[in-house]
Amino acid sequence: MDASERHLRLLTETTAAVNSTLDLEEVLHLVAEKVAAALEADACFVYLYEERTGELVLRATHGTSVEEMTRRPRMRPGEGITGTAAAERSPVMIPSAAHLDPRFKLFPNLPEEEYESILAVPILARGQELAGALNVRTRQPRAYDETEIELLQAIADQVAQSLLHAQLYAQAQRRVVELEALARISEAVSESLYLEESLQKIVETTMDAVDATGAALVLEDGRIAWPEGRSGKHAVRTPLRWKRRVIGELVADRDAPFSDDDRALLEAIAHHAAVALEHGRAVMRGVLAQEIHHRVKNNLQTVASLLRLQSRAEDVDPREALEHSVNRILAIAAVHEVLTEQRDEDVDLHELLDRLRSSIVQGLGAGRSVDASLEHVSLAGSRATALALVFSELLQNALEHGAGAVRIELARRNGDVVLAIADEGGGVDGAEAGTGLSIVRALVRDELQGNFELTGSRAEVVFPS
Repeated sequence: MDASERHLRLLTETTAAVNSTLDLEEVLHLVAEKVAAALEADACFVYLYEERTGELVLRATHGTSVEEMTRRPRMRPGEGITGTAAAERSPVMIPSAAHLDPRFKLFPNLPEEEYESILAVPILARGQELAGALNVRTRQPRAYDETEIELLQAIADQVAQSLLHAQLYAQAQRRVVELEALARISEAVSESLYLEESLQKIVETTMDAVDATGAALVLEDGRIAWPEGRSGKHAVRTPLRWKRRVIGELVADRDAPFSDDDRALLEAIAHHAAVALEHGRAVMRGVLAQEIHHRVKNNLQTVASLLRLQSRAEDVDPREALEHSVNRILAIAAVHEVLTEQRDEDVDLHELLDRLRSSIVQGLGAGRSVDASLEHVSLAGSRATALALVFSELLQNALEHGAGAVRIELARRNGDVVLAIADEGGGVDGAEAGTGLSIVRALVRDELQGNFELTGSRAEVVFPS
């Protein structure tokens, strides 16, 4: 068999092997292996051109292992011997002492200096469009003849087509993964009425889609809505935009750098996350509106009951009765205000009672000293309304009928909540209940399931927390 027949057979066999798969990584490793075998070389290095960075990146080798390298070798066209072949779009052959050539580029984690000869050719797609470059190396000096150079260039031309098909296949595979990820997110967003469930699904899908070690959604107020996994060496922060406004960030971490495809997928996921966030907030706003309407209705019914009770009382100063009714309504309004501000089902009694204290003292204090020691205690909205009314009645009573300084205490004691209001007056033990104290006793008994005691000038309410 003459050289031309042998080269034709090697070209045919190499092309058939490379075209046997569409997996890009497998194609690249087959190229390195088959090219080295075809030219009886000790090593083969395959570089792909990365258009985003304008660099040639080593993607496969035969004779050394790219997986063992700490960082993939990169070079721009024109750098190194292989980069020169890529830039000039023509083969470069050095038969011996290639590492002494002034164009040689040394990579610390790539032992190229152990090879004597090098033959590098460009990989060109669609004529002169640079797709990469490859070289073959031998440990002994070797001069490649014209037919061997033509063989390697012919193989490189066939490799260019195989790489194009493999890259298109890889892009299609990535697109399938992206569509599957976005479909899972869309399904989670449309099916779940609970915002936390949607956010959890988005974060978990993000980690699967880009092989992230960790991910999180960070809201515009800085609160981390859903963290998952661990941080890595590289992080991408993708803004969540809704109607041209940034409402948060999708953060993804992993140990390997993120590609342009990864970033594009994260942008698509971030868009779905923004939709989910606003969808969930809209649902919550609807739920909140229903809850507010319910609370307003209940509070108005409470006000009506208190006014009826007040109207039945005898020998009551109309002005004083009206003032008491106003304070009762303000007490209910204070609970409603705190619930709306906090957007929570529970009320911080420290904040609520402090607001009521300021309001009542301003209207009735008349220079009296009112000190308060209030612990932070949370209470459900409905019970907080009852306690606000109790507090309002007792503080009004101390200011109108007591004397001297007034002391307010709110604390926890043995699993109970204790509210005490005392003044420096004499008080009346066992006094018959007026309208205000009747309201207090009824609310403590029925709404708070607690006990009320009036001892001298000290009124104490104890109920389970």
